[in-house]
Amino acid sequence: MNQLILLLVGIFSLGMGAILGYFARQSIAKRDYANIEAKIQKRISQCKAETEAILTKAKQKALKIIESAKKEIDQRREKLFKTEKLLLKRENILDERISNLEQRKKEFHQKVEKLRRIKETLENLGKEAQGNLEKISGFSKEEAKKELFQNLEREYQKEILERMRKLESDGWKRFERKAKELLALAIQKCGLSQAQEITTTIVNLPSEEIKGRIIGKEGRNIRTLEKLTGAEILVDDTPEIVIVSAFDPIRRQIAKTALEKLIRDGRIQPARIEEMVSKATSEINSQIKKAGEQAVYDTGVIGLHPKLVQLLGRLNFRTSYGQNVLLHSIEVAHLAAALASELGANSQVALKAGLLHDIGKAVDYQIQGSHVDIGIKILERFGIEKEVTSAMKAHHEEYPYESLEAILVQTADQISGARPGARKESLENYLKRLTELETIATSFSGIRKAYAIQAGRELRVFVKPEEINDLEAKKLAREIADRVETELKYPGEIKVNVIRESRVIEYAR
Repeated sequence: MNQLILLLVGIFSLGMGAILGYFARQSIAKRDYANIEAKIQKRISQCKAETEAILTKAKQKALKIIESAKKEIDQRREKLFKTEKLLLKRENILDERISNLEQRKKEFHQKVEKLRRIKETLENLGKEAQGNLEKISGFSKEEAKKELFQNLEREYQKEILERMRKLESDGWKRFERKAKELLALAIQKCGLSQAQEITTTIVNLPSEEIKGRIIGKEGRNIRTLEKLTGAEILVDDTPEIVIVSAFDPIRRQIAKTALEKLIRDGRIQPARIEEMVSKATSEINSQIKKAGEQAVYDTGVIGLHPKLVQLLGRLNFRTSYGQNVLLHSIEVAHLAAALASELGANSQVALKAGLLHDIGKAVDYQIQGSHVDIGIKILERFGIEKEVTSAMKAHHEEYPYESLEAILVQTADQISGARPGARKESLENYLKRLTELETIATSFSGIRKAYAIQAGRELRVFVKPEEINDLEAKKLAREIADRVETELKYPGEIKVNVIRESRVIEYAR
């Protein structure tokens, strides 16, 4: 029972504690709420005050901006007004000027019309006066002019002639002096050495025994060498030398080179001779190429076709009146270019035309025609410029001059050939006669090779045995001799030696 009471008292106490705690909590909450609400109200008041301050400042700033904008607008309006006023003023001035211009234009046309009428009046008066003068004098205008000039000419004929003579004399003196200066300057710029060509070459022998081996059994070695090279091998009593004779320097050089190789090798027999002649021919061809390339390098001419350079190198073994044609061509190129530079012409065209002006001489013994015509064909074939061809083709006056460079190339050619020691007339005639001998022989059909030897006293002709028999060979010799007698002039007599040789080759296997 006591426990129950205690339980009830505990329960009652707990309930009372809970009720008191609830009311205490409500009291505390109300107090805290009041404090929070007071703080909120205070914060709201502060925010309102700050907002009002910000709005006040913003309104003040906006007012300042508005005032500044109004001032700027007023300034721009004033400036625009001033500009408009100025434009109106200028427009008025422009209208006034246009009006004045129209007035002046009208006045100018009136004056032009007035002058035209005055001119017509004066012309009519002049014609009327001229007609009156012609009636009074009995002469027309042309007749009066002619009569006046004739009277003046008769009256002052002596003075006019003296004046003309003086002007002509002074002019020729000045021109001649200037021409001499130009030529002297051009010649001074290119002084090339020239050597006279000869038709024989000496080959030194190590001993006299070699002569017999060169001749060979029954002369077969020397005949083979002469046949293959077209040169004459002279073996005489002169100790330790053999003379190679040929009017063609290329043949002579090939024969000399081949003979020297045979002497060094020691094996001199027909098969070996053929081999050495072939090697010598290759070497000479190489020398020809080098000579052409050196000529192009010395003159500074670029862009030439390699075959054209090869033809140019052949001129190193060609002579004209004893003058080396390649050296002559180089000299003409330098002279023509120097003259062109002094006279304001195209020096490159003159240089190239001077170098190639005698290119036809490289093959003139193979192709019919003058070396000028042959040269024109060669240059056209290799695509050389037309102005260069035009400049070179007139150097012997076979074609008319087409440019100043053509005259300069001819002048340079004459300078190079006319200076002392450059040429020798007798040698050129001699070479021409030998060339004509071979040309006559090769003009017949069935000819393999033809060589003029022994200074032109013998014409050695090799025929094709499959085309010409022995009887025809004899007849051919007579026909060639008749042609030589008819077409050439020569001292003494010329031996025509026609050779028909058959060669049979078999192989033992």
